[in-house]
Amino acid sequence: MTTTTHADTVPSLGRKMLNKVPEVTLFFWIIKIMCTTVGETAADYLNDNLGFGLTNTTYFTGALLAVLLLAQFQFKRYVPLIYWAVVVVISVFGTLITDNLTDAHNVPLLTSTIVFSVILAAVFAVWYAVERTLSIHSIVTTRREAFYWLTILFTFALGTAAGDLLAEKADLGYAVSIAIFAGAIAAVTFAHYVLNMNAILSFWLAYILTRPLGASIGDEMSQNSHKYGGVGLGTTGTSYIFLACILALVTYLTITKKDQTPPDLVLAET
Repeated sequence: MTTTTHADTVPSLGRKMLNKVPEVTLFFWIIKIMCTTVGETAADYLNDNLGFGLTNTTYFTGALLAVLLLAQFQFKRYVPLIYWAVVVVISVFGTLITDNLTDAHNVPLLTSTIVFSVILAAVFAVWYAVERTLSIHSIVTTRREAFYWLTILFTFALGTAAGDLLAEKADLGYAVSIAIFAGAIAAVTFAHYVLNMNAILSFWLAYILTRPLGASIGDEMSQNSHKYGGVGLGTTGTSYIFLACILALVTYLTITKKDQTPPDLVLAET
């Protein structure tokens, strides 16, 4: 959905810059869902197919994420290639946080889902208390961008736990999970456009729900389970297919600038 309501902003710590995140267009949602799918399959690809193991995969993606975030914070404007590279890797790392808790420490998925929900709610509460807005149209200071990426990280960790909880622990399977999360996103979209639900609330609800949707899509395409379903393309093929699609769309947006906030609009709101 496209958010059209821009919240008032207040002075914030850090340098002023152009909006550091893309405008919410159809391209945004398509790429976001594909990034969440890659987050699910790439984590399994590195862990199992390449034999990195869960611990080494976590260290590798954590280091890569740190490098990409450092690059992202250096720019004063939204750069599609860097921004979406961060989203892809933070999706993988968020998946690994949940996988480590589940596989290495035997934390139940229900517990992980509840804990990450509480942490995410706390991040939102602190962000709003400090900045008085959760609008993605106003990511124009270093502090707001830090809140933004911290929020994104925990949406991915939560989405992984919730998606696995529904598909596997609840024995619903991947296809049914896709239908449930897609239906939930459709309900949020309806509430936003028809019932006038707050634009910022609608955005974040949809953003959270795209993570388990993408994870379920990734499992449906890569896995071949008699119990849970799947078409059996494998994590390698699924990861490469979606990465190629993401790269093509990001290249298109880099050239056309269709998802960039006009500088005059950003300046007018800050």
